[in-house]
Amino acid sequence: MIITKKALPRRTFLKGMQATLALPLLDAMIPAMTALAQTPAKAVRRLGFVFIPMGCDHARWTPEGTGGLDQLSPILSPLEPVKEQLTVVTNMELQNSYPGTHDTSNSGFLSAAFAKHTESSDYFLGTTADQVAAKQMGQDTQLRSLELSMDLNPLAGVCNNGYACVYTNCLSWSSPTTPLPSEAHPRLVFERLFGEGGSLAERRAALESRASLLDVFNDDIARLKGVVGTADRARVDQYLDSIREVERQIQRAEAAVSDNLLPDLDRPVGVPQSFGDHATLMFDLQVLAFQADITRVITFQLTRELSNRTYPEIGVPDPHHPTSHHGGDPEKLAKIAKINTFHVSLFADFLQKLKATPEGDGTLLDNTVYLYGSGMGNSSLHDHVNLPILVAGGAATGMKGGRHIRYEHGTSLGNLHLTLLDRVGVRLDTFGDSDGQVEDLFHPVAL
Repeated sequence: MIITKKALPRRTFLKGMQATLALPLLDAMIPAMTALAQTPAKAVRRLGFVFIPMGCDHARWTPEGTGGLDQLSPILSPLEPVKEQLTVVTNMELQNSYPGTHDTSNSGFLSAAFAKHTESSDYFLGTTADQVAAKQMGQDTQLRSLELSMDLNPLAGVCNNGYACVYTNCLSWSSPTTPLPSEAHPRLVFERLFGEGGSLAERRAALESRASLLDVFNDDIARLKGVVGTADRARVDQYLDSIREVERQIQRAEAAVSDNLLPDLDRPVGVPQSFGDHATLMFDLQVLAFQADITRVITFQLTRELSNRTYPEIGVPDPHHPTSHHGGDPEKLAKIAKINTFHVSLFADFLQKLKATPEGDGTLLDNTVYLYGSGMGNSSLHDHVNLPILVAGGAATGMKGGRHIRYEHGTSLGNLHLTLLDRVGVRLDTFGDSDGQVEDLFHPVAL
């Protein structure tokens, strides 16, 4: 059979005034005139990281038993719908983060490296796992990587214990001397994903001249949907609906600024007033970034170390940081567990959205690996052992899922980074203070 239909390039963009619309992976993007024309388009691999500060309540975090993840712990219970694509890894540690501090909890999470103790600009850490991945995986994408957060994060000055603020506020480092700032404002992230050229003022003017980013692409979208198949039209519609909903959320948040009588001084102006709404919006932007293959590497600092954020919406009006110094107090531990569970629930909702988004012959979750956790174990002791660590997704990379791996002795988090990098096609001999890979996390499948 001769196939004459010409395939769309994988890197197809629709371009308009100060805007670019990348498209999700469509069956029409498969190579023409090959047997592949009758199969779903091949997906790419992606890697993401979510950081939570100040450890966890281990009693309510750690599942019972090892091997099969038969029953989730109370804190992890929101992950039940994605349990089969979840692995809990217990007794991971960051020995290079001692002496134990909040600063080194953050800096060590993605580097497994020692942070030079300095208050000045002669800071020195190590290239983080996300940036090692981005150097290789980002060669074919619009953005090599995307660094996100929830708070305003000053990069200058001293934040704690004589450590420069960059250690607390930057998860990602592209070299031992180059910390990468993160973005907490959804509008700025949205413009970075879909903006095209011009100054910020020009892009803002273009944005204000239309009700939606998608307005300038109506004709192009109609033409595209006229030449692709039924399944592709459904994918395009789902993707466009997601973009519209994200835009509406951003617009509602910006419109509500004047009504916010008690602004959060750590939060940018114009973001949702509710922490949960803000975090959900930042997660939704990650779905769009991956779905359109704008980037394949994302880091997200869900909250920062030393955060005094309160959570009245879940019955915790106390500041997080002082509460984390629980000293074994049952009441404070119960509040820490509530915060832990709330954060996990936001991550669980995000994973379900990835799972509900088809891609190729699977889903976005199948083709994406996320590491979720903290660089601190017991925050009352400022220790860096028995870290709360989850790995989710990655079925297409051979990840087994539905498991609890418990090491008898402390094992470097660098081992897990080395393993995850290997499974997304980034080969290294060592990473940080690693001494091997994490066994029993993946099936030995060829990638």
